Amino acid sequence: MTQPRFDDSLRASITHNLKQRKGDDAAHCGLKPAAVCVIVTDDGAGGASLVLTLRSRKLNAHAGQYALPGGRLDAGESALQAGLREAREEIGLHLEAGAVLGFLDDFPTRSGYLITPLVAWAPAGVSMQANPDEVAAIYRIGFDELNRPGVPEFVSIPESERPVIRYPLLGTRIHAPTAAVIYQFMEVAVHGRPTRVAHLEQPVWAWR
Repeated sequence: MTQPRFDDSLRASITHNLKQRKGDDAAHCGLKPAAVCVIVTDDGAGGASLVLTLRSRKLNAHAGQYALPGGRLDAGESALQAGLREAREEIGLHLEAGAVLGFLDDFPTRSGYLITPLVAWAPAGVSMQANPDEVAAIYRIGFDELNRPGVPEFVSIPESERPVIRYPLLGTRIHAPTAAVIYQFMEVAVHGRPTRVAHLEQPVWAWR
């Protein structure tokens, strides 16, 4: 896949593909609701990218991991409100509800959360600033990096019959739930394929 242009045509295509997605109606009782914001923006050279963060090592949970902006829903919040709030709090990105192009499937985590991913469009050249209490660094990952041959990787582990998904990026390997959400975004929103990801496994160290 060559690097697609960050333009109105791409926005229209992603919006159309997300509208065609048939929701996953599987029940996940007892999980705590959370949301992540899958932010589409430019890569600084006219191409399209996704925003990824490196979580601060000061955090009590998932410190030092790569993640999409997101977190638990506050009382009375919708997933949309929570995802946009987390983008504001973590990377200083202020987006209105109209920037949201659609949603991906909820993803149940081994640590007891049900993550709702929303896809949002941020203008070219938009300013982002990491909140040092939560985020150590902000990255823009080009779509071409997410669609290289052999990416993502699917591997087996003895502890589960489900395949573990991981993305080799930024000199490391990024696992589910972040990897699963990115994969479904590329499959559904970019390529228009009816791909599900709730069956994809997380590494054993994330089972808590």
